[in-house]
Amino acid sequence: MKRTVSIPVDLPSTRFLPLMNQCAKIFNAHIDWALANSSYNKNKAHKELYHLLRVQFPSVPSALLQTVRDNALEAVKATKFKSIPRKKPTSGLRYDQRTITLRGRQLTLSCIGKRISLILDVPDYFKEVFETWEFCGASVTYAKKQAQFWVRLIFETEDPPQIQGKIQGIDRGLYHQAVTSDRQFFSSSKIRALQRRYLFNRRKLQQKGTRSSKRRLKAMSGREKRFMSDTNHCLSKKLANQPLVAVFVLEDLSSIRTQRRGKKMNKWLGSWAFYQQEQFLSYKAEALGKRVVHQNPRYTSQKCNICKHIKRTNRHKSKFQCQNCGHRTHADLNAAKNVRDDYILSSTQLRTEEQVSVNAPYVSAESLG
Repeated sequence: MKRTVSIPVDLPSTRFLPLMNQCAKIFNAHIDWALANSSYNKNKAHKELYHLLRVQFPSVPSALLQTVRDNALEAVKATKFKSIPRKKPTSGLRYDQRTITLRGRQLTLSCIGKRISLILDVPDYFKEVFETWEFCGASVTYAKKQAQFWVRLIFETEDPPQIQGKIQGIDRGLYHQAVTSDRQFFSSSKIRALQRRYLFNRRKLQQKGTRSSKRRLKAMSGREKRFMSDTNHCLSKKLANQPLVAVFVLEDLSSIRTQRRGKKMNKWLGSWAFYQQEQFLSYKAEALGKRVVHQNPRYTSQKCNICKHIKRTNRHKSKFQCQNCGHRTHADLNAAKNVRDDYILSSTQLRTEEQVSVNAPYVSAESLG
Protein backbone atom coordinates (compact mmCIF):
# COMPACT_ATOMS: atom_id res chain seq x y z
CA MET A 1 0.00 0.00 0.00
CA LYS A 2 1.42 3.38 -1.03
CA ARG A 3 0.63 6.96 -0.06
CA THR A 4 1.93 10.29 -1.36
CA VAL A 5 2.88 13.12 1.02
CA SER A 6 2.81 16.49 -0.77
CA ILE A 7 4.83 19.31 0.83
CA PRO A 8 5.52 22.82 -0.57
CA VAL A 9 9.25 23.57 -0.64
CA ASP A 10 11.45 26.58 -1.37
CA LEU A 11 13.79 25.53 -4.19
CA PRO A 12 16.03 27.86 -6.24
CA SER A 13 14.14 28.52 -9.47
CA THR A 14 17.36 29.57 -11.24
CA ARG A 15 18.57 25.98 -10.97
CA PHE A 16 15.43 23.85 -11.00
CA LEU A 17 13.51 25.50 -13.84
CA PRO A 18 16.42 25.04 -16.32
CA LEU A 19 16.76 21.47 -15.02
CA MET A 20 13.06 20.77 -15.70
CA ASN A 21 13.37 22.26 -19.18
CA GLN A 22 16.39 20.12 -20.06
CA CYS A 23 14.85 16.96 -18.58
CA ALA A 24 11.72 17.58 -20.66
CA LYS A 25 13.89 17.66 -23.79
CA ILE A 26 15.62 14.44 -22.72
CA PHE A 27 12.24 12.82 -22.10
CA ASN A 28 10.93 13.85 -25.53
CA ALA A 29 14.15 12.64 -27.20
CA HIS A 30 13.56 9.16 -25.77
CA ILE A 31 9.94 9.28 -26.91
CA ASP A 32 11.06 10.12 -30.47
CA TRP A 33 13.58 7.26 -30.37
CA ALA A 34 10.92 4.81 -29.14
CA LEU A 35 8.51 5.80 -31.92
CA ALA A 36 11.21 5.66 -34.62
CA ASN A 37 12.43 2.22 -33.49
CA SER A 38 9.05 0.81 -32.34
CA SER A 39 10.71 -0.20 -29.09
CA TYR A 40 10.69 0.72 -25.43
CA ASN A 41 13.74 -1.37 -24.53
CA LYS A 42 15.78 0.57 -21.95
CA ASN A 43 19.11 -1.12 -22.76
CA LYS A 44 18.87 -0.31 -26.47
CA ALA A 45 17.85 3.28 -25.75
CA HIS A 46 20.74 3.67 -23.31
CA LYS A 47 23.31 2.45 -25.85
CA GLU A 48 22.07 4.76 -28.59
CA LEU A 49 21.19 7.93 -26.68
CA TYR A 50 23.06 8.10 -23.39
CA HIS A 51 26.41 9.44 -24.61
CA LEU A 52 24.78 11.84 -27.10
CA LEU A 53 22.52 13.31 -24.42
CA ARG A 54 25.39 13.57 -21.93
CA VAL A 55 27.25 15.74 -24.42
CA GLN A 56 24.15 17.76 -25.28
CA PHE A 57 23.09 18.28 -21.62
CA PRO A 58 26.32 18.14 -19.57
CA SER A 59 24.82 19.92 -16.55
CA VAL A 60 22.13 17.26 -15.97
CA PRO A 61 23.37 14.59 -13.50
CA SER A 62 23.85 11.19 -15.15
CA ALA A 63 21.63 9.41 -12.61
CA LEU A 64 18.80 11.87 -13.27
CA LEU A 65 19.20 11.40 -17.03
CA GLN A 66 18.75 7.66 -16.54
CA THR A 67 15.70 8.25 -14.37
CA VAL A 68 14.15 10.40 -17.12
CA ARG A 69 14.95 7.67 -19.65
CA ASP A 70 13.17 5.05 -17.54
CA ASN A 71 10.20 7.36 -17.06
CA ALA A 72 9.87 8.03 -20.80
CA LEU A 73 10.09 4.41 -21.91
CA GLU A 74 7.69 3.26 -19.20
CA ALA A 75 5.20 5.87 -20.44
CA VAL A 76 5.48 4.47 -23.97
CA LYS A 77 5.07 0.93 -22.69
CA ALA A 78 1.96 1.90 -20.73
CA THR A 79 0.29 3.39 -23.81
CA LYS A 80 1.51 0.67 -26.25
CA PHE A 81 2.20 3.37 -28.88
CA LYS A 82 -1.49 4.35 -28.96
CA SER A 83 -0.63 7.89 -27.85
CA ILE A 84 2.50 10.03 -27.78
CA PRO A 85 3.44 11.16 -24.25
CA ARG A 86 5.21 14.51 -24.11
CA LYS A 87 6.63 16.73 -21.38
CA LYS A 88 6.47 20.50 -21.13
CA PRO A 89 9.34 22.73 -19.93
CA THR A 90 7.91 22.82 -16.40
CA SER A 91 6.69 19.22 -16.17
CA GLY A 92 7.46 17.35 -12.96
CA LEU A 93 10.62 15.34 -12.34
CA ARG A 94 10.61 11.81 -10.96
CA TYR A 95 13.32 11.02 -8.41
CA ASP A 96 14.48 7.60 -7.20
CA GLN A 97 17.08 6.26 -4.77
CA ARG A 98 19.91 7.37 -7.05
CA THR A 99 18.82 11.01 -7.11
CA ILE A 100 17.18 11.67 -3.73
CA THR A 101 17.90 10.87 -0.08
CA LEU A 102 15.72 11.35 3.00
CA ARG A 103 17.28 11.25 6.47
CA GLY A 104 14.73 12.21 9.09
CA ARG A 105 13.35 15.48 7.76
CA GLN A 106 16.46 16.36 5.76
CA LEU A 107 15.93 15.94 2.01
CA THR A 108 18.67 16.16 -0.61
CA LEU A 109 17.91 16.37 -4.34
CA SER A 110 20.06 16.06 -7.46
CA CYS A 111 20.13 19.28 -9.45
CA ILE A 112 22.31 21.31 -11.79
CA GLY A 113 25.60 21.59 -9.95
CA LYS A 114 25.69 20.48 -6.32
CA ARG A 115 22.82 18.72 -4.61
CA ILE A 116 20.15 20.80 -2.89
CA SER A 117 19.64 20.11 0.81
CA LEU A 118 16.58 21.29 2.75
CA ILE A 119 14.60 20.60 5.93
CA LEU A 120 10.97 19.62 5.38
CA ASP A 121 8.09 21.12 7.34
CA VAL A 122 5.80 18.09 7.63
CA PRO A 123 2.13 18.82 8.50
CA ASP A 124 0.66 16.98 11.50
CA TYR A 125 -1.76 14.94 9.38
CA PHE A 126 1.18 13.45 7.44
CA LYS A 127 3.39 12.68 10.43
CA GLU A 128 2.20 9.09 10.99
CA VAL A 129 2.91 8.13 7.36
CA PHE A 130 6.15 10.13 7.28
CA GLU A 131 7.57 8.60 10.46
CA THR A 132 6.35 4.98 10.34
CA TRP A 133 6.14 4.08 6.62
CA GLU A 134 9.06 3.27 4.31
CA PHE A 135 10.23 5.96 1.88
CA CYS A 136 10.49 4.64 -1.70
CA GLY A 137 10.58 7.59 -4.13
CA ALA A 138 9.51 11.14 -4.92
CA SER A 139 8.75 13.70 -7.59
CA VAL A 140 9.19 17.46 -7.82
CA THR A 141 6.51 19.58 -9.50
CA TYR A 142 6.12 23.28 -10.19
CA ALA A 143 2.87 25.26 -10.01
CA LYS A 144 3.28 28.12 -12.50
CA LYS A 145 0.36 30.22 -11.24
CA GLN A 146 1.62 30.25 -7.67
CA ALA A 147 5.34 30.02 -8.64
CA GLN A 148 5.59 27.24 -6.05
CA PHE A 149 7.64 24.03 -6.02
CA TRP A 150 6.15 20.89 -4.47
CA VAL A 151 7.87 17.69 -3.45
CA ARG A 152 5.68 14.57 -3.56
CA LEU A 153 7.17 11.90 -1.29
CA ILE A 154 5.99 8.33 -1.82
CA PHE A 155 5.82 5.98 1.18
CA GLU A 156 4.75 2.35 1.30
CA THR A 157 3.79 -0.19 3.93
CA GLU A 158 2.29 -3.67 4.07
CA ASP A 159 -1.35 -4.05 3.05
CA PRO A 160 -3.73 -4.55 5.98
CA PRO A 161 -5.39 -7.98 6.19
CA GLN A 162 -8.59 -8.22 4.19
CA ILE A 163 -11.78 -8.34 6.22
CA GLN A 164 -14.88 -10.43 5.59
CA GLY A 165 -18.30 -8.89 5.14
CA LYS A 166 -21.11 -8.02 2.76
CA ILE A 167 -20.80 -7.37 -0.95
CA GLN A 168 -22.28 -4.04 -2.03
CA GLY A 169 -23.13 -3.09 -5.59
CA ILE A 170 -22.81 0.59 -6.58
CA ASP A 171 -24.43 2.21 -9.61
CA ARG A 172 -22.89 5.56 -10.62
CA GLY A 173 -24.76 8.06 -12.75
CA LEU A 174 -25.48 11.68 -13.59
CA TYR A 175 -28.60 12.27 -11.53
CA HIS A 176 -27.22 10.31 -8.56
CA GLN A 177 -23.55 10.23 -7.69
CA ALA A 178 -24.07 6.72 -6.39
CA VAL A 179 -26.89 4.34 -5.56
CA THR A 180 -26.03 1.27 -3.48
CA SER A 181 -27.67 -2.13 -3.58
CA ASP A 182 -28.87 -1.65 0.02
CA ARG A 183 -30.98 1.41 -0.89
CA GLN A 184 -28.64 4.33 -0.22
CA PHE A 185 -29.12 7.25 -2.61
CA PHE A 186 -26.51 10.01 -3.01
CA SER A 187 -28.00 12.84 -5.06
CA SER A 188 -25.95 14.93 -7.48
CA SER A 189 -28.38 17.87 -7.69
CA LYS A 190 -25.93 20.27 -5.97
CA ILE A 191 -23.14 19.27 -8.37
CA ARG A 192 -25.32 19.75 -11.43
CA ALA A 193 -26.53 23.16 -10.18
CA LEU A 194 -22.97 24.31 -9.56
CA GLN A 195 -21.79 23.10 -12.97
CA ARG A 196 -24.61 24.98 -14.73
CA ARG A 197 -23.82 28.14 -12.78
CA TYR A 198 -20.10 28.02 -13.60
CA LEU A 199 -20.83 27.28 -17.26
CA PHE A 200 -23.17 30.28 -17.47
CA ASN A 201 -20.66 32.59 -15.75
CA ARG A 202 -17.77 31.43 -17.96
CA ARG A 203 -19.74 32.07 -21.14
CA LYS A 204 -20.75 35.55 -20.01
CA LEU A 205 -17.20 36.52 -19.06
CA GLN A 206 -15.70 35.06 -22.25
CA GLN A 207 -18.14 37.10 -24.35
CA LYS A 208 -17.04 40.34 -22.67
CA GLY A 209 -13.32 39.79 -23.16
CA THR A 210 -12.34 42.75 -20.94
CA ARG A 211 -9.36 42.80 -18.59
CA SER A 212 -11.56 42.56 -15.53
CA SER A 213 -13.49 39.62 -17.03
CA LYS A 214 -10.21 37.79 -17.73
CA ARG A 215 -9.08 38.40 -14.16
CA ARG A 216 -12.39 37.02 -12.97
CA LEU A 217 -12.05 33.93 -15.17
CA LYS A 218 -8.58 33.33 -13.75
CA ALA A 219 -9.92 33.60 -10.19
CA MET A 220 -12.73 31.17 -11.01
CA SER A 221 -10.44 28.59 -12.56
CA GLY A 222 -10.04 25.50 -10.44
CA ARG A 223 -13.00 26.18 -8.15
CA GLU A 224 -15.30 23.73 -9.88
CA LYS A 225 -12.54 21.12 -9.92
CA ARG A 226 -11.85 21.56 -6.20
CA PHE A 227 -15.56 21.36 -5.40
CA MET A 228 -15.90 18.11 -7.36
CA SER A 229 -12.82 16.68 -5.65
CA ASP A 230 -14.19 17.54 -2.20
CA THR A 231 -17.57 15.99 -3.05
CA ASN A 232 -15.94 12.78 -4.25
CA HIS A 233 -13.80 12.65 -1.10
CA CYS A 234 -16.88 12.97 1.12
CA LEU A 235 -18.83 10.33 -0.80
CA SER A 236 -15.98 7.82 -0.96
CA LYS A 237 -15.31 8.26 2.76
CA LYS A 238 -18.95 7.53 3.62
CA LEU A 239 -18.96 4.43 1.43
CA ALA A 240 -15.60 3.09 2.62
CA ASN A 241 -16.42 3.50 6.33
CA GLN A 242 -19.56 1.37 6.23
CA PRO A 243 -18.94 -1.18 9.03
CA LEU A 244 -20.47 -4.33 7.50
CA VAL A 245 -19.33 -3.99 3.86
CA ALA A 246 -16.08 -5.65 2.70
CA VAL A 247 -16.38 -5.61 -1.10
CA PHE A 248 -17.56 -2.76 -3.32
CA VAL A 249 -18.63 -3.73 -6.85
CA LEU A 250 -18.45 -0.94 -9.43
CA GLU A 251 -19.41 -0.91 -13.08
CA ASP A 252 -16.46 -0.83 -15.46
CA LEU A 253 -16.92 2.61 -17.05
CA SER A 254 -13.58 2.74 -18.88
CA SER A 255 -15.26 3.11 -22.29
CA ILE A 256 -18.08 5.45 -21.26
CA ARG A 257 -16.62 8.43 -23.19
CA THR A 258 -15.92 6.52 -26.41
CA GLN A 259 -19.58 6.10 -27.40
CA ARG A 260 -21.55 8.71 -29.32
CA ARG A 261 -24.54 9.89 -27.33
CA GLY A 262 -24.98 13.37 -28.75
CA LYS A 263 -23.12 16.62 -28.14
CA LYS A 264 -24.97 17.57 -24.94
CA MET A 265 -24.72 14.15 -23.28
CA ASN A 266 -21.07 13.64 -24.26
CA LYS A 267 -20.16 17.04 -22.76
CA TRP A 268 -22.08 16.19 -19.61
CA LEU A 269 -20.31 12.85 -19.25
CA GLY A 270 -16.96 14.49 -19.97
CA SER A 271 -17.39 16.87 -17.03
CA TRP A 272 -18.20 14.05 -14.57
CA ALA A 273 -15.32 12.72 -12.44
CA PHE A 274 -16.19 9.00 -12.42
CA TYR A 275 -12.55 7.89 -12.40
CA GLN A 276 -11.58 10.21 -9.55
CA GLN A 277 -14.47 8.93 -7.46
CA GLU A 278 -13.35 5.37 -8.14
CA GLN A 279 -9.72 6.12 -7.19
CA PHE A 280 -10.70 7.80 -3.94
CA LEU A 281 -12.89 4.86 -2.93
CA SER A 282 -10.17 2.35 -3.90
CA TYR A 283 -7.41 3.77 -1.71
CA LYS A 284 -9.74 4.48 1.23
CA ALA A 285 -11.10 0.92 1.09
CA GLU A 286 -7.60 -0.54 0.75
CA ALA A 287 -6.51 1.17 3.97
CA LEU A 288 -9.41 -0.52 5.80
CA GLY A 289 -8.74 -4.00 4.41
CA LYS A 290 -11.63 -3.79 1.95
CA ARG A 291 -11.71 -4.32 -1.82
CA VAL A 292 -13.05 -2.55 -4.89
CA VAL A 293 -13.83 -4.80 -7.85
CA HIS A 294 -15.30 -4.15 -11.29
CA GLN A 295 -18.10 -5.79 -13.22
CA ASN A 296 -19.20 -5.57 -16.84
CA PRO A 297 -22.13 -3.08 -16.95
CA ARG A 298 -23.81 -4.77 -19.92
CA TYR A 299 -27.61 -4.97 -19.54
CA THR A 300 -27.53 -3.95 -15.86
CA SER A 301 -30.01 -1.13 -16.58
CA GLN A 302 -32.33 -3.28 -18.72
CA LYS A 303 -32.36 -6.49 -16.66
CA CYS A 304 -34.94 -7.15 -13.95
CA ASN A 305 -33.28 -8.01 -10.66
CA ILE A 306 -36.11 -10.39 -9.73
CA CYS A 307 -36.77 -12.53 -12.83
CA LYS A 308 -33.62 -11.57 -14.83
CA HIS A 309 -35.71 -10.66 -17.88
CA ILE A 310 -33.83 -8.29 -20.22
CA LYS A 311 -35.70 -5.76 -22.33
CA ARG A 312 -34.92 -2.19 -23.32
CA THR A 313 -38.44 -0.96 -22.50
CA ASN A 314 -38.15 -2.17 -18.89
CA ARG A 315 -36.54 1.17 -18.01
CA HIS A 316 -37.95 4.63 -18.62
CA LYS A 317 -35.73 7.38 -17.18
CA SER A 318 -35.56 6.75 -13.41
CA LYS A 319 -38.45 4.24 -13.35
CA PHE A 320 -38.04 0.52 -13.81
CA GLN A 321 -40.99 -1.79 -14.48
CA CYS A 322 -40.35 -5.32 -15.69
CA GLN A 323 -42.48 -6.26 -18.73
CA ASN A 324 -42.30 -9.92 -17.68
CA CYS A 325 -43.05 -10.07 -13.94
CA GLY A 326 -44.28 -6.52 -13.27
CA HIS A 327 -41.58 -5.72 -10.69
CA ARG A 328 -41.34 -1.95 -10.01
CA THR A 329 -38.45 -0.07 -8.43
CA HIS A 330 -36.03 2.81 -8.98
CA ALA A 331 -33.92 2.17 -12.09
CA ASP A 332 -30.59 2.98 -10.41
CA LEU A 333 -31.38 0.74 -7.43
CA ASN A 334 -32.25 -2.11 -9.80
CA ALA A 335 -28.95 -1.57 -11.64
CA ALA A 336 -26.94 -1.56 -8.38
CA LYS A 337 -28.48 -4.89 -7.37
CA ASN A 338 -27.70 -6.34 -10.80
CA VAL A 339 -24.07 -5.21 -10.52
CA ARG A 340 -23.78 -6.95 -7.16
CA ASP A 341 -25.56 -10.16 -8.27
CA ASP A 342 -23.58 -10.41 -11.52
CA TYR A 343 -20.31 -10.20 -9.60
CA ILE A 344 -21.42 -12.84 -7.08
CA LEU A 345 -22.50 -15.13 -9.92
CA SER A 346 -19.30 -14.67 -11.92
CA SER A 347 -17.04 -15.18 -8.88
CA THR A 348 -19.01 -18.31 -7.87
CA GLN A 349 -18.68 -19.75 -11.37
CA LEU A 350 -14.95 -18.99 -11.37
CA ARG A 351 -14.43 -20.79 -8.05
CA THR A 352 -16.42 -23.78 -9.31
CA GLU A 353 -14.33 -24.02 -12.48
CA GLU A 354 -11.10 -23.82 -10.43
CA GLN A 355 -12.29 -26.59 -8.11
CA VAL A 356 -13.22 -28.78 -11.07
CA SER A 357 -9.85 -28.23 -12.74
CA VAL A 358 -7.99 -29.00 -9.49
CA ASN A 359 -10.01 -32.10 -8.58
CA ALA A 360 -10.22 -33.50 -12.13
CA PRO A 361 -8.06 -36.64 -12.55
CA TYR A 362 -5.17 -36.48 -15.00
CA VAL A 363 -6.07 -38.33 -18.19
CA SER A 364 -3.29 -38.92 -20.71
CA ALA A 365 -3.73 -39.30 -24.42
CA GLU A 366 -2.47 -42.90 -24.23
CA SER A 367 -5.19 -43.92 -21.75
CA LEU A 368 -7.83 -42.50 -24.09
CA GLY A 369 -6.37 -44.26 -27.09
